[in-house]
Amino acid sequence: MAINLKKKKVLITSGPTWVPIDSVRVISNTATGKTGVLLANKFAREGCRVTLLLGPVEAVGLINKVKLKHFSFFEELSNLLKKELAKNYDIIIQAAAVSDFKPDFKRNKKISSYSRSLELILKPAPKIINSLRKLNPRSFLAGFKFEPGMEAGKLIKEARKLIKEAGLDCVVANTLRKKRYSAYLVEKEKIYGPFLSKPRMADELLKFTMRALDHA
Repeated sequence: MAINLKKKKVLITSGPTWVPIDSVRVISNTATGKTGVLLANKFAREGCRVTLLLGPVEAVGLINKVKLKHFSFFEELSNLLKKELAKNYDIIIQAAAVSDFKPDFKRNKKISSYSRSLELILKPAPKIINSLRKLNPRSFLAGFKFEPGMEAGKLIKEARKLIKEAGLDCVVANTLRKKRYSAYLVEKEKIYGPFLSKPRMADELLKFTMRALDHA
């Protein structure tokens, strides 16, 4: 019988992250944070003590049992994670759409809107997910890999690459093809899915987490 998740400490990140261009402009992405809210609610209803770190979007539908902390910028998320992970969570789910690139340097004032052209040089941002295992070596750790339009075989291959790089227990590999959602739950040796809706994916991740902790 799978383990009871009651009182387990769960940390979930979700939503977009910003990186600044100048004092008022940012680069962002189209993440909505809905997946994180969905997961937070499901784990909270199982009796978990859930903290949701949510980017600059509204927490629509989030139940009162979930502790909510907001961030906007990449550095804010990074610093929040370092503080939270000192609290020794049992389960960590990194679902935030973290910026992969950031400008080579930030302008400290607003760039004039009368400029005839603007050239931005972007450099890779640090991989936040690669630091999580070091900060909480005993936690169950899940990541997300979203690649729109990618076919299943390549998507699963990318998910396993992320598992190896970041020391994850599993990855939710999800995509949109012809506006249809599809997700796989990928671990080192097994693949589950496809799951054709976010609620079904969330249910399966919850079940997988229970089984994984039961065998830990």
